[in-house]
Amino acid sequence: MRILLVDDEVEFTESLSEILTREGYEVDVAGNGTLGLQLAQQKVYDLLVLDWMMPQLSGLSLCQQLRDRGSVAPILFLTAKDTIDDRVVGLDAGADDYLVKPFELRELLARVRALLRRAVEQIPTPAPANLSQKLKVDDLELDRDNQLAYRNNRAIELSEKETQLLEYFMQYPGQLLVHEQIYQQLWAEDAPPSSNVLAALVRLLRRKIEQKGEIPLIHTVYGKGYRFGIIER
Repeated sequence: MRILLVDDEVEFTESLSEILTREGYEVDVAGNGTLGLQLAQQKVYDLLVLDWMMPQLSGLSLCQQLRDRGSVAPILFLTAKDTIDDRVVGLDAGADDYLVKPFELRELLARVRALLRRAVEQIPTPAPANLSQKLKVDDLELDRDNQLAYRNNRAIELSEKETQLLEYFMQYPGQLLVHEQIYQQLWAEDAPPSSNVLAALVRLLRRKIEQKGEIPLIHTVYGKGYRFGIIER
């Protein structure tokens, strides 16, 4: 599980990052809201832990911007702002939980586990549209056994991972497949790769199945995942 920790207190982030790493999480740290926003746009995180009051971009503004851009990753505020009004503002901005500093480490870890567990439980499991040996969606056909796709009378050779990704897309045409679902499908028995590995795999697949003049089939849903198939406009 990947966690992004955004706080301008260096000693605090160093200590908490080390603790979370020992708990088995992969942790990235940003010392201000601007850097936190950049990292959140570049990578896929399972949880964001944000301080409220930071230079350049506050945690509240960061939370609002991420929600406005479609991010659904759970957000936990860690802050000294402890009034009821503050909590309401934070939750209304899109945060999932709120913990006031100073806090007990055991409570923090319990809330982290609860938010991560809740996020996994909320990932929908769509029903496969086609389980035959050959899949066909719109004008694209996939021969899984031979790692070949066919479109407009041309054969397209695919790598093993490209075949797996395309097969997964074609089983759920028109449905949003979030990043976490794709990771679980393609790397279930391996350590999950960095987020740019999936993006690179999608780019390679696009180049092969979407040549010049052909209607795009793979559509990026910003901050969430991908949708496959021809979209009627």
